[in-house]
Amino acid sequence: MLRHIDWINPKDAAARGISDADVVRVFNDRGQILAGAKVTEAMRPGMIRVNEGGWYDPLEPGKPGTLCKYGDVNNLSMDIGTSKLGQCNCGHSIVGEVEEYTGPAVTVDVFTAPKSAV
Repeated sequence: MLRHIDWINPKDAAARGISDADVVRVFNDRGQILAGAKVTEAMRPGMIRVNEGGWYDPLEPGKPGTLCKYGDVNNLSMDIGTSKLGQCNCGHSIVGEVEEYTGPAVTVDVFTAPKSAV
């Protein structure tokens, strides 16, 4: 269950071997996420669009930089607020890269309730 959120221009997609509906890894030096690719002329070449709203679902909990299986874009942004009032993330200017995901299949667990300790 991946989120279809990563918009990419056809020229950029072709250069990376990405097709519409492929699973892609979006990454930078802060983190990495999985997303579904939407190849569209609506996206300007040299840029991608990843919508905010994915919940954090780490592949390896507790490991810095681990892959977020559900596409939480906050993993790619600086950890600073936009202002003292708003405190929203500053995800409108993230620099990163995108590639076709070739790793093992993952299971999104963010919607599964944790086991009770009782």
